[in-house]
Amino acid sequence: MLLNSKGKHRRPSKATRLATLAGVAGAAVAVPLMGATNASAASVETWDAVAQCESGGNWSINTGNGYYGGLQFSQSSWAAAGGTQYAARADLASKDQQIATAEKLLDMQGPGAWACAGAGGLTNDGVDPGVNPGGSGQSASKPEQAQPQRQAEQPTTRSEQREAPKAESKKTVTTPTGDKVKKGDGEYEVKSGDTLSKIAQKEGVKGGWSKLFQLNDDIVEDADLIFPGQQLHLK
Repeated sequence: MLLNSKGKHRRPSKATRLATLAGVAGAAVAVPLMGATNASAASVETWDAVAQCESGGNWSINTGNGYYGGLQFSQSSWAAAGGTQYAARADLASKDQQIATAEKLLDMQGPGAWACAGAGGLTNDGVDPGVNPGGSGQSASKPEQAQPQRQAEQPTTRSEQREAPKAESKKTVTTPTGDKVKKGDGEYEVKSGDTLSKIAQKEGVKGGWSKLFQLNDDIVEDADLIFPGQQLHLK
């Protein structure tokens, strides 16, 4: 799965998943939590292997734990990578649509967005999977009311952010999807390719990425979603 605020953009049920948690700038970035490349791609066989590890290869799985589909997208990562153009949630989209969205997330965050990247041999190898995401997913129904708690705690809606006075632009940064997120006023400015874990290690933050997330939870709503230009507090 993709690990989230407690373990990247996937559920943190295993110790190995916690160990791989590196923070997520985009995802999901938005500027990726993991390093990004300009031409990321992987074969269908590779995505099948990742899905087998993430969800047992069930591309329509929804266990109610906040992660959906074969590649276990969090809702925020699915939206950040453009998956909502296909379906409200990953489990409602087709396999091809999930892979197409995963390709974008791979480009934004790198293989580290998935705890099962190693098990599937996922790399930015530039291989075109050749999927066809056209058409609708399994269902056009509206998403269930239950949403990840982190989303429910957002202080403002995206529409409110877009309608904010121009003066507010200095207090926000624009994500790759065109949305606005809080900029913050910390001493460290997020750069492309940064992740919470990388920053914590580089700056010697005691408590690692989780402490860094706690220090900045007023602007970082999902540990796997940090963006270039955001300014984080290190202590």
